[in-house]
Amino acid sequence: MHSNSLGNSVGNSPVNSLIWNAGWTAAMQRPSIGFHKNWAEEGFADQTVRQTVRVTGSGTAARIRISNRYGAAPLEVAGATLARTGEGAAVEAGTVRTLTFGGEPTVVVPAGGEVHSDAAELSVAPFTSLTVSLYFARPTGPATFHAQAWATAYRAAGEQLAAADPAVFGETTVSWYYLAAVELADGGPARRDAVVVFGDSITDGFGSTTDADRRYSDALAERLAAEGTPRPVLNQGIGGNLLLNDSAWFGERAGGRFRRDVLDQPGVRSVVVLVGLNDIGFSEVDLPTYKPAPDNSAADLVAGYRNVIAQARAAGVRIIGGTVLPFKAAEYHTPVAEAKRREVNAWMRDAGEFDAVVDFATALADPADPDALAPAYDSGDHKHPNDEGYRVMAAALDLTTL
Repeated sequence: MHSNSLGNSVGNSPVNSLIWNAGWTAAMQRPSIGFHKNWAEEGFADQTVRQTVRVTGSGTAARIRISNRYGAAPLEVAGATLARTGEGAAVEAGTVRTLTFGGEPTVVVPAGGEVHSDAAELSVAPFTSLTVSLYFARPTGPATFHAQAWATAYRAAGEQLAAADPAVFGETTVSWYYLAAVELADGGPARRDAVVVFGDSITDGFGSTTDADRRYSDALAERLAAEGTPRPVLNQGIGGNLLLNDSAWFGERAGGRFRRDVLDQPGVRSVVVLVGLNDIGFSEVDLPTYKPAPDNSAADLVAGYRNVIAQARAAGVRIIGGTVLPFKAAEYHTPVAEAKRREVNAWMRDAGEFDAVVDFATALADPADPDALAPAYDSGDHKHPNDEGYRVMAAALDLTTL
């Protein structure tokens, strides 16, 4: 296993003065049962968690950010490694880097806090898949996590940080645990070209193929690269997220987490906001996972959008609004909900308050029934796109607005 030592420099820059740029992010959530099997509520004890992410930036050094934002007690990380991904839980031979924290192999993350690892020397190109392994020797308690990763995470008993045999990782889920970001440096100056996509489960990639990187953020990053303008694209979606209300399952309200999940990321130039469908739909049904579900009006949503617009403008970040997708035949579609969606979308298109608007709704609508998703783009639940639908969303963006 390779140590993380970089000597004194990367390129011509001292390690302690490296400028870090965005590579990959995930929005953190409270531990909960969620819609899919996960390990968040039970946490970990004498176990190694191995998780894979695909970065859209590049660099010659990398570091990770570990989040204990929703932990009730300090989190002891007894070891961590970073490597290029092999097949499944395997890692690419010769690429495993031991991560340190202030020069030490272990770290304690305060309750409610985050820590960065030290720099690890590893050449990373855009669209490289990286594997982060974390070992927890002592019980962690419930884990801060990202519920719907659409990427497989693996768990093994004991310390398996550098394990070459993927068979030791006999348990899987599709969530990320404690891992909030991978940041990259190349010894050069700061970049300010990252695009954040921000919103609910549609941004998060619900309905896309697991382990295939088919979210609309993935398609957007690939499109930017194909156009000769490669840029990091950071996904900060949370399944079920609401613009106006916090939820134990669905994360802090979008307006409340906007600074942390968008504006505080390194090098952000623009953000695409697609949120509001759940605020509209949850108002119309009485299901346990949606409580509390106050009756939000279109005017309430407009006020919420104006809040995030003001936050972005104050930070000098361009903000692009995405129209709310059609969802006829979904479980919370009603005539009242449809009227709200139309009113919100009309305001977005006509008011001119966002720096730009991307009309996702029109791009994915069924021409024969514009209140519904086109069947070719419907994942099957009538509100989330499939892989092709996410590709069409990325194609709908005018790249000059970013």
